[in-house]
Amino acid sequence: MEPWETPIGSDDTIAARSQAHRPGATGRRRLILAGMAGNVMEWYDFSVYGYFAATLGRHFFPSADPVASLLAAFGVFAAGFLIRPVGALLFGHIGDRFGRQKALTLSVLCMAVPTFLIGLLPDHQQIGVAASVLLVGLRLMQGLSVGGEFTTSVVFLVESAAPERRGFMGSWSLFGANAGMLLGSAVGALTSTIFAAAAVDAWGWRVPFLLGLAVGLAGLYLRRQALEIPPPRGAEPPPAAPVREAFRTQWRAMLRVAVLNVLFAVGFYMVAVYAVTYMQQIVHVRAAEALDLNTLSLGVLVLTQLAAGALSDRVGRKPLLVGSALGTLALAWPLFWLMHQPVVSLMLMGQLGFAVLIGLFSGGLPAAMVEVLPARVRVSAVSIAYNLSLGVLGGTTPMAATYLLAWSHDALAPAYYLMGAAAISLGMALRWRETAQAPV
Repeated sequence: MEPWETPIGSDDTIAARSQAHRPGATGRRRLILAGMAGNVMEWYDFSVYGYFAATLGRHFFPSADPVASLLAAFGVFAAGFLIRPVGALLFGHIGDRFGRQKALTLSVLCMAVPTFLIGLLPDHQQIGVAASVLLVGLRLMQGLSVGGEFTTSVVFLVESAAPERRGFMGSWSLFGANAGMLLGSAVGALTSTIFAAAAVDAWGWRVPFLLGLAVGLAGLYLRRQALEIPPPRGAEPPPAAPVREAFRTQWRAMLRVAVLNVLFAVGFYMVAVYAVTYMQQIVHVRAAEALDLNTLSLGVLVLTQLAAGALSDRVGRKPLLVGSALGTLALAWPLFWLMHQPVVSLMLMGQLGFAVLIGLFSGGLPAAMVEVLPARVRVSAVSIAYNLSLGVLGGTTPMAATYLLAWSHDALAPAYYLMGAAAISLGMALRWRETAQAPV
């Protein structure tokens, strides 16, 4: 007999059964590790690609114009994001129809293998245009994986949490993603420090991609050990076509989630990925120094997100969303001005300011997304909405910032792009329904 074939009982009975299935302290730690393990792998790779974008551009898209090579490299970076909505459809169906754990296990495999292969890929000088085509193909496979990975882990963690800890548990998915970014930044900085610049450009850039296989295998092991909470007795069976039902019944809520994520999409990739290239290309900071600064700011971002997730359980999701969006709108230009100064302490102040603002905005965001969507189609709906915003705007942010700089000849042009994103998300945050402590 399936869980949904038994009598549903009273609301108190359902709550008691749900609580009985909630893990203890040890179980929570296992859930957190399993939920964020794949995120570490996937964002490790994406960050490594972003940090070595200029080098990859020279190897796979050679051109007499360095800006053209960089734009091509960031174009491939964006392609991995633009395919994310397709991954959301695929893994959303798997997560809602067959279980969160199955989707999480499959997604980490789809990232680890292409990451390793990029480290082995011959460049344009060796096999010509085939190198560019193969790099695009591997990036598209990674994009499919990311399309379902992060949002499935968000749903997995928030559903497993007690009502008064959903914000904090959801923020661990962000911790995993940012820990991956932090690890990628640290490995990139270490590579640039250990090897001479000529060696990094020739072959050293491959090392972080090859190391990604070990990170992926560790994530796969943790995922296979995790057990998701079963549905309560009396719960309806999963729909045969969860994606179709999500579009039919939840399209308005999905659109609101997508709009709310605009600031996170642009802000995160502006600060955590593009900032390294900005400091090298515009401020003319050494690669190792830029990566060191980025690693420090990512560390602050990670801690801020965890603190904001816990705070959102106390004060609600909406106050943090509104306050941080308003702060970003007001401070984006001054903080970018600081980043543009060729003084290490000022650049660090600019990056840390952005890290705190984006951390406050995103800390309670995972729980806020999960809480406004029904369980039957939750993975599909959250995945589609989130990846629509992150895929279209997040992945294209480094390319858009590079283009804006070249077009306007204004070193602070990326700040205006970020201010526009903050204004859009602020408008949605002001209309957002408070969901902290509400039943899911």
